[in-house]
Amino acid sequence: MNLGDYNDLEVARETSVGLYLTSDDGDLLLPNKYIPEGTRVGDVLRVFVYRDSEDRLIATTLRPLALVNSFAALAVRDHGPAGSFLEWGLEKDLLLPFDNQRRDLRVGERVLVYVYLDKESDRLVASAKWKKFLSQEPFAGQPGDAVRLLVADETDLGYPVIVNGTHQGLLFHNEVFRPLRLGEAIPGFLRQVRPDGKLDVRLQREGYDEVETAAATLLVALRAAPGGRLPIGDKSEADDVYRRVGMSKKVFKKALGTLFRQGLVLLEPTASVLK
Repeated sequence: MNLGDYNDLEVARETSVGLYLTSDDGDLLLPNKYIPEGTRVGDVLRVFVYRDSEDRLIATTLRPLALVNSFAALAVRDHGPAGSFLEWGLEKDLLLPFDNQRRDLRVGERVLVYVYLDKESDRLVASAKWKKFLSQEPFAGQPGDAVRLLVADETDLGYPVIVNGTHQGLLFHNEVFRPLRLGEAIPGFLRQVRPDGKLDVRLQREGYDEVETAAATLLVALRAAPGGRLPIGDKSEADDVYRRVGMSKKVFKKALGTLFRQGLVLLEPTASVLK
């Protein structure tokens, strides 16, 4: 059984307080309030397993905001003698010990953490010192590869991000055309691997493929728009362009020009219309 993760467990027996599920670590309770309607003994349920406030293994069908061995941005709900408590979608909050904090935190503040199983206590805890949990192995990727980005911070240079859940990268401010939220997951592309092993990334693919991809994206958006009309054009604000089609105004204008030359769109100062 995987503590802090989803498990497929068989219903062993029914009691007044809930169902007991069979696992290699003994039977564990799925309380009545989490039981899907129509569940019977012998059924296999997909449940999340963690420890309750009395340190007992317990199952739930609630979906936590983070799994063990993963990064996530979680809100501080409260503080206690041992550390801060983070809201993560379950009845019992996730502990962020004081020793695992980089600075003092305010209630309501979001903080990026790594969730792991503490071997001494056998409990799930969080650490805001997320860099120590990144891979030290060389990144297995080439410039131009599509990657997954998780926004980890903001600095004067740009946004430090976690790339593919394993390596640190940097998304420079001049590559970003809207505010990014801590913990936001976005697609991107690898620009280069630096000598120190860190990565530079961007939100759009370089070169001709970038325009070709953007033109295809814009065409899909036009076809989905009411009447084939998007309220963005050559004179639109960059923020509005990014919010509607997820690309910079520079790339949008190139993509729009490509579609115009292909005879697919009509151009207006603040609108684009599908022919």
